[in-house]
Amino acid sequence: MFCLNQSRNLGCLLVSTLIVAPVAAHTVQVSGDVAATFHVEPNHNPKAGQQARAWFALTRKGGQIIPLSQCNCQLAVYSLPRTQNSQPLMKPSLKAITVEKYQEIPAAQMIFPKAGAYELELSGAPKAKAEFKPFLVKHTVTVEAGTSHNHMQSLR
Repeated sequence: MFCLNQSRNLGCLLVSTLIVAPVAAHTVQVSGDVAATFHVEPNHNPKAGQQARAWFALTRKGGQIIPLSQCNCQLAVYSLPRTQNSQPLMKPSLKAITVEKYQEIPAAQMIFPKAGAYELELSGAPKAKAEFKPFLVKHTVTVEAGTSHNHMQSLR
């Protein structure tokens, strides 16, 4: 981008940076010595009544990936707003997948019953010989209108 007026250069620089810079599609949460990168497909925009896949790239301090085979991981999905005694709407099973640069990371298929906000809560503890502290991370997902379902479903 080219700007003739010097007072506008900062604005031109900002606009050109926004145009060129890639948009991050992942959310990162840290718990103890574990970082969890969350991603929900499709494009962080799940629709009610349609299949969505959530995956979680777990890494230890220093960037070493924690594969699902080294983690006793569990996923719980809650409707928001959530009370202290809320029970999860579902606990989808986790399967190891390889996506982007991440290999054998936890992922789950699910169908959200209606539009609204949901909280994905991933907890984990190390299996034998794995070295990381137990963790708990949460991620809020906004589900857009789609096809309504009477019950929350987990695809197997």
